Amino acid sequence: MKLVSILGVLVVNAFIAIRTTVLLRRGAIQPALAMWVFFTIAVAGSLSTYLMDGGFGLTDNILNSADLILCSYVAVAILMFGDRSTRFSRFDLGCLAAVVAILVFWAFTRQHASTNLLIQAILVISYAPVVHRLWTSDVNTESFAVWAALLLAPIFSLLSSKGTLATLYAVRAIACTGGLMILMARAELRGRRSRQPDPE
Repeated sequence: MKLVSILGVLVVNAFIAIRTTVLLRRGAIQPALAMWVFFTIAVAGSLSTYLMDGGFGLTDNILNSADLILCSYVAVAILMFGDRSTRFSRFDLGCLAAVVAILVFWAFTRQHASTNLLIQAILVISYAPVVHRLWTSDVNTESFAVWAALLLAPIFSLLSSKGTLATLYAVRAIACTGGLMILMARAELRGRRSRQPDPE
């Protein structure tokens, strides 16, 4: 079961990386660079505190381990192929400062579990740039296929997760991704309504 879990997460993340690259190069999506930069920093902190807290290995929290590679890759891909709408805003910079503050807290206190929990909160906050964009827009700038895959990966990971922090990481990912997909559907619906001609 553990092997199925690990392979499932790796295959899904590989699909996400490839699909995101293709869509970015076509200009079909405009994912928020800030969100993926936050993800990269926070996921690195989450994995580090997880490994130090319980003496676990990389495959004991395969989603967190694989996400570090995926998030780094997607952030670079957006930087290379994304348009100007993907760049940082002032709000994004404020969120980034919060991420850095938590990592500084960990550096001084070495409280692994507490820091990991704070990082999970930051990972939720990391969705704010794209949530704000989708909430105020009539255009869905994200890919349903990519986010459906991002929802599937943590489900696979629960089959092999070890420790409360690994389970929390996966459950948080499922909840946030599911919520974001609802906003994507809302933006799509608003867009269709705005394109309908007014009745005479």
